[in-house]
Amino acid sequence: MNKIILMGRLVRDPEVRYTQTGKVVCQFTIAVDRPFSNQEGQREADFIPIIVWGKQAELCGNSLTKGQRVLVEGRLQIRSYDAKDGSKRWVTEVIANSFEFIERRGDFAGSSAPANAGKGSDFESGFGSPVPFDEEIPF
Repeated sequence: MNKIILMGRLVRDPEVRYTQTGKVVCQFTIAVDRPFSNQEGQREADFIPIIVWGKQAELCGNSLTKGQRVLVEGRLQIRSYDAKDGSKRWVTEVIANSFEFIERRGDFAGSSAPANAGKGSDFESGFGSPVPFDEEIPF
C-alpha cells in the first residue's frame, strides 16, 4: 500500500499549467514540521513537492496561497529522468488524491479557525472556540 497524509504550509503560491493534451496540473510545495528539535533546539521542516491533477488542480490554483495550511492525502512517487548534461536525476513527490483546506484564505494571517468553520458550524453559532493546531488538546 502506498498512502501518505501530510499537513503543512505552502511555501509559495501554487503553479497551475496545462499539459499538451489539455490536462490541468497544479504544483506546490508544503513545509511539514518535524516532530522534534535539532541539537540547537530549533524545529526543522521538510519541504515536500505536491502534484494535483484535474478539477482539484484548478481548485488548488484558485484557492490556495503562500503560507496557507493544507492537508494532503495521496501517494508517494519516485521517478527518474536524464538531465541535459546526461546525468540521471531522481525526483520524489506526492501525487495528491485529495486535499482539505485547514484554514480559509484570510484566516492563516491572524485567526486559526479551521476551513470547515463555515455556515452553520459551531464556530459561527457561538459554541466552542477554535483550538490552534500547535497546542495540545487536554484529553
